[in-house]
Amino acid sequence: MPFLQIKDIPSIKLVEGYDAQFIHTPNATYSHVRVEAGANLPSHSHFQEQVSYVLEGKFQLTVNGEPFLLEPGQVFVIPSNVPHSGLAITDCFILDVFTPVREDYRAKGGIDI
Repeated sequence: MPFLQIKDIPSIKLVEGYDAQFIHTPNATYSHVRVEAGANLPSHSHFQEQVSYVLEGKFQLTVNGEPFLLEPGQVFVIPSNVPHSGLAITDCFILDVFTPVREDYRAKGGIDI
């Protein structure tokens, strides 16, 4: 079993204001995302299920056109192929888990286990 420290995983810019560190296992991608206050994530969808867990900050997640304000300790499950977008109200640290693996993110880098 590998032991990892987040600080040792290379950071990759997803879009302006969104920097992520990826861990890819055979079945999932774990994305640790630092988001700058005011940064916007455009609406998108993907076939992977996504579980978003806000560790720090306040984040507005809009799913299927409905906004939700997420704060530390709150989790949101986004089903496969559902459109969603985001806006950081404050600086945020978010853990996103995708199943199955995000091959597009794997191609960008991170750590494979």
